[in-house]
Amino acid sequence: MTPRSVGSRCWAIAEGYIPLDKAPNDDPRLMSHESACMLNTNDQDAQVTLTLYFKQREPAGPYRVVVPARRTMHLRFNDLSDPEPVPRDTDYATLIESDVPIVVQHTRLDSRQAALALLSTIAYASE
Repeated sequence: MTPRSVGSRCWAIAEGYIPLDKAPNDDPRLMSHESACMLNTNDQDAQVTLTLYFKQREPAGPYRVVVPARRTMHLRFNDLSDPEPVPRDTDYATLIESDVPIVVQHTRLDSRQAALALLSTIAYASE
């Protein structure tokens, strides 16, 4: 059975912020981070671009990733480096565009305090 295509080609995450911090016990899995969790139910790979928008400077990007067909990807913004690393301690917003419909969920782990905080929400779809 072929899965049906779900999602949208254009998504926005209006809120983004990666604090300056170290992971508790130096465990990189617990380092504060922002993620775009993307689901591609299509039979073809999704060619995805991300553009970051800031209050005090011009946008950064495009960052390019491929979400394989019938797969999911949890992309940490901390790991983005080309064309430049995502700045820490800076507010930003993200526009995510795909050549096929995908679903995007935004997740943040904040480990600045001993009691970790996790936030997750569906991004805004524009079509």
